[in-house]
Amino acid sequence: MNPTMTHTALPIAHRLQAVIFDWAGTLVDFGSLAPTQIFVEAFASFGIRISLAQARGPMGLSKRDHIRALLEEPAIRAQWQERFGRPSADSDVDALYERFMPMQIEKVGAYSQPIPGAIETLAWLRARGLKIGSCSGYPRQVLDVLLPLAAQAGIVPDHVVAGDELAAGGRPGPYMALANVLALQVSDVRACIKVDDTCPGIEEGRNAGMWCVGLTLSGNEVGLTEAALRELPADEREELRQAAEMRLRAAGAHLVIDSIADLPRAIHEIVRLRSNAA
Repeated sequence: MNPTMTHTALPIAHRLQAVIFDWAGTLVDFGSLAPTQIFVEAFASFGIRISLAQARGPMGLSKRDHIRALLEEPAIRAQWQERFGRPSADSDVDALYERFMPMQIEKVGAYSQPIPGAIETLAWLRARGLKIGSCSGYPRQVLDVLLPLAAQAGIVPDHVVAGDELAAGGRPGPYMALANVLALQVSDVRACIKVDDTCPGIEEGRNAGMWCVGLTLSGNEVGLTEAALRELPADEREELRQAAEMRLRAAGAHLVIDSIADLPRAIHEIVRLRSNAA
């Protein structure tokens, strides 16, 4: 990753209006670690063993939908059947969610540190007149803990939408992204960029008609701390990056970068692509 960013001014006619960010793995919490371990612990409290890789599978969905998706995963479904003698039901989703929530609220503050380059990139965007929206799979109760801590560290979007507060639902539907469009008074969804480290988050942006930028090394698709990533041999790190890029591009990402620190470069490329298409 290269935290150095260009300060070249965007063309006056670039017409981009807003950038809408995910939170964990995108703005804060390098590796998107906060949600993952809590899913493992919540399921373990019911006697169900899931791996970190399984827990990451549906990342980007609202947390209730995430739990439901995990219960539908064949290996987990078979464990549930063996332990309880029946398939899981909606009441089990509710019970797991109720177990998950206090655990997530307790832990999220420990993962509120900005991803390197995030503060500088938000300042770069604002200096160029772009509005900053955000949305998350986190429910509002979790964001109520995370947002003040992130603000103290310098991460303050213009708008935030939580994963549980829209009746229409969450990702991969376009609703949270479009709620940002309304709140920020953006006149054209094609003048918006969605930035996300998860496949459902990229699908959300595409379904909303936005440009989409996927993040590899900082996010869920690689799922490692900065320290663990640095310790990897270069060829292993590159292999993880390429695999993450393939998944994000398959989800619909127009561009894929390592982290938010590289976003100014991606925005210049989007401006170029828009100019060529005009």
